[in-house]
Amino acid sequence: MTFETANSVTHKLWDRSTMHHELDALIHEHSERHNTSKSNIAVHASGPNTFTLSLNHGAANLEAVSA
Repeated sequence: MTFETANSVTHKLWDRSTMHHELDALIHEHSERHNTSKSNIAVHASGPNTFTLSLNHGAANLEAVSA
C-alpha cells in the first residue's frame, strides 16, 4: 500500500525483514525525484509498519543558507 502526493509518499511495509532495504530504496527514489540529497528526506513513522517520507524543509533551508 503506497500513497503519494507531490511532496511525500506514505508506504506500508508488509515484511519486517526487508524494512531497512525498502526504506533505503524509498529514500533513494524520493531524493532523486526531488533532485536533493538523501539527507534532505525526512522519514516519520505514521502508523504500525507505515512510514511517510517527505522533504525535510529545515535541512533544505539550512543548506540553502550555508551555500
